[in-house]
Amino acid sequence: MGTGTAERTVFVVDDDAAALDSLVVLLKSDGLTAKGFQSAHDFLATFDPEARGCVITDLRMPSMDGVELIKALKQAGCILPVIVITGHADVSRAVDAMKAGASDFIEKPYESEQILRAVRASLEENDAAVDAGARRNRILRRMESLTARERQVLDLIMEGASNKVIAASLQISPRTVEIYRANVMSKMRADSLSDLIRATLQAGAA
Repeated sequence: MGTGTAERTVFVVDDDAAALDSLVVLLKSDGLTAKGFQSAHDFLATFDPEARGCVITDLRMPSMDGVELIKALKQAGCILPVIVITGHADVSRAVDAMKAGASDFIEKPYESEQILRAVRASLEENDAAVDAGARRNRILRRMESLTARERQVLDLIMEGASNKVIAASLQISPRTVEIYRANVMSKMRADSLSDLIRATLQAGAA
């Protein structure tokens, strides 16, 4: 999947129909794809956890408020950044939203440029998270291609063991260790030892 704007959507959740419409119109006028929902339940009912973009939600909504929505998205494994819109009196609740995982909060009344800036930052944040996730998955797939013995050699490399120590530990010859080590480097597409260690750490598999 590329990172073209076409496949990124700004999901707006607000029970105030007029506020919802004006925000959707504003986002579309900036060339963004925007979809409006009048309740958190409506949004969650059609939501695809694989979606790209970001969410803007009002903090105060009946039946399920912005903080509860953030928690529900986190439980679904959603990585979309969430911008919370809040009234002056709700700053403490906005702090709760940040603790629950909101990426930003904006107080009403807000300037158009302020919300567009927050949306652009959130879309970049989502792109970075998606790219990092894709990179991690690539590395994990490479690790899955290692044989059990190659994986043992990689684990020992990650512990800082020399070829001699790996040979003694696995009861094989240093020459055989060199062959396994070369295979590991090749399958992991690593050009150097630091490359190999960095990739393995990035995958969280060390």
